[in-house]
Amino acid sequence: MSKRKKRAKNHLINEITKGIFSVLESDPKKNFNYKQIAGKLQIGDTEGRNLLIKRLGQLAQKNRIKEVSPGKYQAIHKVEVLTGQIDINSQGNGYVVIPELEKDVFITSPNLGRAFHKDTVEVQLFQKKKGSKPEGKVVRVVERRKNAFVGIVDQSKSFAFVRPTDSRMYTDIFVSLDDLNGAKDKEKVLVEIKSWPEDADSPYGKVTQVLGVPGEHNTEIHAILAEYGLPYEFPAEVEHYANSLDTRIHPNEVSKRRDMRDTLTFTIDPKDAKDFDDALSFRELDGGDYEIGIHIADVSHYLNEDSILEEEAYNRATSVYLVDRVVPMLPEILSNNACSLRPHEDKYTFSAVFIMDDQARVKDQWFGRTVTHSNERFAYEEAQHVIETGRGSIPADISIRGKAYQISGEIVNAIYTMDQLARKMRKLRMQHGAISFDKVEVKFNLDEENNPVGVFFKESKDANKLIEEFMLLANRKVAEFIGKQQPKKTFVYRVHDEPDEDKLIALNGIVKRFGHQLNFKNKKNLNHSLNQLLEDVKGRKEQNLVDTLAIRSMSKASYTTDNIGHYGLAFDYYTHFTSPIRRYPDVMVHRLLHQYLNGAKSAPETLYEDKCKHSSEMEALAAQAERDSIKYMQIKFMQDHQDQEFTGVISGVTEWGIYVEIIENKCEGMVRIRDIKDDYYTFDEKQYALVGERRGKVYQLGDEVRVMVKNSDLIKRHLDFSLIGKA
Repeated sequence: MSKRKKRAKNHLINEITKGIFSVLESDPKKNFNYKQIAGKLQIGDTEGRNLLIKRLGQLAQKNRIKEVSPGKYQAIHKVEVLTGQIDINSQGNGYVVIPELEKDVFITSPNLGRAFHKDTVEVQLFQKKKGSKPEGKVVRVVERRKNAFVGIVDQSKSFAFVRPTDSRMYTDIFVSLDDLNGAKDKEKVLVEIKSWPEDADSPYGKVTQVLGVPGEHNTEIHAILAEYGLPYEFPAEVEHYANSLDTRIHPNEVSKRRDMRDTLTFTIDPKDAKDFDDALSFRELDGGDYEIGIHIADVSHYLNEDSILEEEAYNRATSVYLVDRVVPMLPEILSNNACSLRPHEDKYTFSAVFIMDDQARVKDQWFGRTVTHSNERFAYEEAQHVIETGRGSIPADISIRGKAYQISGEIVNAIYTMDQLARKMRKLRMQHGAISFDKVEVKFNLDEENNPVGVFFKESKDANKLIEEFMLLANRKVAEFIGKQQPKKTFVYRVHDEPDEDKLIALNGIVKRFGHQLNFKNKKNLNHSLNQLLEDVKGRKEQNLVDTLAIRSMSKASYTTDNIGHYGLAFDYYTHFTSPIRRYPDVMVHRLLHQYLNGAKSAPETLYEDKCKHSSEMEALAAQAERDSIKYMQIKFMQDHQDQEFTGVISGVTEWGIYVEIIENKCEGMVRIRDIKDDYYTFDEKQYALVGERRGKVYQLGDEVRVMVKNSDLIKRHLDFSLIGKA
């Protein structure tokens, strides 16, 4: 065959192949024989028909088309597979977040495909009716979020199972007696999944840690940490490395820094704080301006990037603040000693120093490494007393930390003046559209055995706001200093995207019931009305509900190298520079700032973006652990109030019941719908309410009700209430 004829034949085969797919895919559910295909392609000659028959056989053999019966062919349906992260609820159903879709994909429990909560999965979508929610099934687990779970041992004579305490974990884990690691029946453990054979109903695992007897305080606190993969002690080699560091102040190192030890400097922290990673300095200048320094512990000086200490700090990424303890990012030798800006000690610091006028305008700025000396350590309560008293000195009989002493007029003047400047900075922020979230924090008074004996609420006062404003100033100015440089340099930003409009509309629907209203005319009006709402609800029964729902309507702040600004603070540039003892991103910021001040080129963006992502993830885990520890302590507190009636606010409504938050102590529990006996209630999603079918009685979000404790479960961290009626 000549080359020309061969080329012509190949061209004809290609055209026939395209035609076959065109015909079959025009109606994927229909079968076609070669005559029907030939007719649609207008192939009438013998050679063309023979090539068509031959090509159909070849394509079927290669599984590119389907031969459904001899001589009849059909297109192979392409299955659409999408990748996303699965969220599994306590009912055993899942929702997969698919970035390409506007809606989540619903997965029923039989279609979970052995996926666990927060796994990355591939999902096959089912064909759906028009307007219905997308559904699908998990076809592959791409990546496990975690493979270790907290649970209770159920041991029999020849084997054991571990029942996970997380209600979203729908399967027990089989453990052979050899893999129990000394655990006993009914003990709480951490179990790691080794495998899940195809023919096994449950995964196989091994116990890696015995946590203790369920219900005991340390067992439950360690279990909370273990659930999120958070450590509660440092490896011995990390402790040894940290303890071997030279933490002395050396003249040679001091000579490389700006020496500010003669400038009046002090710290203001919670009265029970053990680490002080920020200090303020104050100096009045000729002409009426002020030099104000924000001095931050220079953690990066001690953290060698190639050390096991660095690796440990990066892996932890944050300190974890549980209800009864702090799990630090750094060993004690650094967090409470070398890096802590304790009074009357010289310390290495990284500083932002500003020249400001009496209107709190920044006229000049300087960033760099310093050595400082704190003259005094204040608790917030003491600084608050100075602010409220005004100019003068604290009387000698004022004692908050168990000692009485007189504070110099110089320091009193510094605190008083800086408070005035902070008020002006805050006012300006609010005018620019910042949102003021002063959510009440629930705290517990604990006895020596860590039992809760009382509840109190932590509120932000002027002394807290003084510190907050100057920390915000340092964070903003550092980010602005690097962010505006050309050419662009890689940097770590703390960003906050705009709020979810649908959630804000839903929030507006709820607050209208309490006589409030949001203004959606433009961003400035919206932010102003949000602030007005948060101010108006202070001290009212709906405060915590409105605060919580407003926060939920906001996007989550995160770390990234891609600066989009910070919506909540109304800043175009923002970072975290001020807490390197407890946050790894601040360590990165110190390093990058130091490098760029010394003329270094831009750092690798991909490397730092990966570190930012890890830091954001660890921050989220730490926050969840903190919430769980508070929930645990609330339940422990309520166990001693079983026979007491409480007034609460309905804080959530679902198809299985209502959540009620007690007004006097903020403890939240559930009233199950099956336990409300005076009517048959159904969930009205639009009204956020349970509605009685016979009498029409309504229990709606924000309603006040009377409740009593019905059941408390420390192990599952769940509180059930009995509903007495409306308050």
